[in-house]
Amino acid sequence: MATRISLAAAAAVLFLGSWVALHFGFYTENPVEDTAVYQRYGEAMAEGAVPYRDFRPEYPPGAMPVFALPALVGEDYEQAFGWLMAACGVALVILTAAALAALRAGRVRTGAVLAFAGLWPLALGPVVLTRFDLWPAALLAGGLAAFLAGRDRLGAGVFGAAVAAKLFPAVLAPLLAAWLWRRRGRREALVCGAICAGVVLAAFLPFAVLGPEGLASSLGRQLSRPLQIESLGAAVLVSLHHVAGLDVEMAAGHGSQNIAGALGDAVGAASTAVQLAVLGVIWVAFARGEQSRERLLRFAALALVAFVALGKVLSPQFLVWLVPVVPLVGLPGAAVLGAALLLTQSWFPYSYWDYARTFDGTVTALVLARDLVLLGLLLLLTRRELGWPRRPWPDRPPRTPPARPRS
Repeated sequence: MATRISLAAAAAVLFLGSWVALHFGFYTENPVEDTAVYQRYGEAMAEGAVPYRDFRPEYPPGAMPVFALPALVGEDYEQAFGWLMAACGVALVILTAAALAALRAGRVRTGAVLAFAGLWPLALGPVVLTRFDLWPAALLAGGLAAFLAGRDRLGAGVFGAAVAAKLFPAVLAPLLAAWLWRRRGRREALVCGAICAGVVLAAFLPFAVLGPEGLASSLGRQLSRPLQIESLGAAVLVSLHHVAGLDVEMAAGHGSQNIAGALGDAVGAASTAVQLAVLGVIWVAFARGEQSRERLLRFAALALVAFVALGKVLSPQFLVWLVPVVPLVGLPGAAVLGAALLLTQSWFPYSYWDYARTFDGTVTALVLARDLVLLGLLLLLTRRELGWPRRPWPDRPPRTPPARPRS
């Protein structure tokens, strides 16, 4: 226990050191920030405006507290928001340690995963400073840690808060429903489902009453986004533009830069269809198999990676969603995720506009390489389900008790 606490504390310090380092040197060049949008929302709420009724944020209700709090606590919104996200990152480290404790992970696995948890911001870069995704990621980590520890009702509540903060954790809901039903029985699964739904409803219902049109517009905007230029489908199209002369144009909208026209719409629809089909296979395969903690983690990683890698939108901050789960699964997956983080930082934010405005050839190659690495991560994580040999974290084998002498 003392060793786990020491490792968790060291990882938290390492994370804070990484966070501070992002404020210096080349990390500060050519920023692409969302903080100004958050500040506008936060200051409006601080002045008494009601989200979705008086203004229309593009994010779910569970995100509103992290926009409002920096506007309430200090004059420098950007600095206050940054340190709030740093606190979420430290919470993510601690909750990762809690998940490892629930798994009874050995020292090697615990140390390696927590080292990753402390250092990954340096690999992804300054995007983590100005996006709120550490908030739902920390909530997701807390929910999973609770489920792994057998605190199912607590896990259901925290998981519901994660969904309310940003919708992506919902892709794990079928896995968790199967996990609860198979291990705890129908009654407990229904109770936990009601707790989760109650938390989500508590976050959404007040705004559904006060600003129904604004809330519907926000959800519709997120669900109807076009093919974003950083997604796998878009990167393939832009690559074909370079090698085969395919006519591709960028159009801004929905808060991002996207592939314009019927071709972009068709590829976006195909991406969504493939994404949903793969997720369906993952959900069914998990429900029909063994319900162990390690298998739950493995399938949670599969579902999240499939959602990110195959979607029609793939913003850099989406990789934050993978940090609570993928490193827990095994050393190869953690290494590939690290490569995807580094490849993302190789062009974002420093050369992002070269890609968005002119489809720069070098940046196009880097974007495609990152997307293919994420696709490779998805294939890597399926290898045990396909019957391939698996190399988990190299924990020490359990001790075999000595045989009792014969009398």
